[in-house]
Amino acid sequence: MSDAIRRAVRPASLVGITCCRPIAAPARFSWRRLWRGLQQSFRLMVGVQDYQNYLQHMQRQHPDLPPMSERDFHRYCLDARFPSQAGKLGKCPC
Repeated sequence: MSDAIRRAVRPASLVGITCCRPIAAPARFSWRRLWRGLQQSFRLMVGVQDYQNYLQHMQRQHPDLPPMSERDFHRYCLDARFPSQAGKLGKCPC
């Protein structure tokens, strides 16, 4: 046995622990959830953003701001990926 284990000092009391909470159980496996996650991953890989996910984010995180329309959202995503303004660096769409 290692000397470090033998010399380990145990706490005199457990005063620092106020309560014990069980660790949350992992979510049950679902083929549907897996498939939706894969679909979203593939869409993001090719540059197609998820408008419904954006709406949920805006509703949860920024309820006081109005969300962009779907057309404006996709235009914003295209401009972010392929900037058309002079002086901005970005990826070439070619």
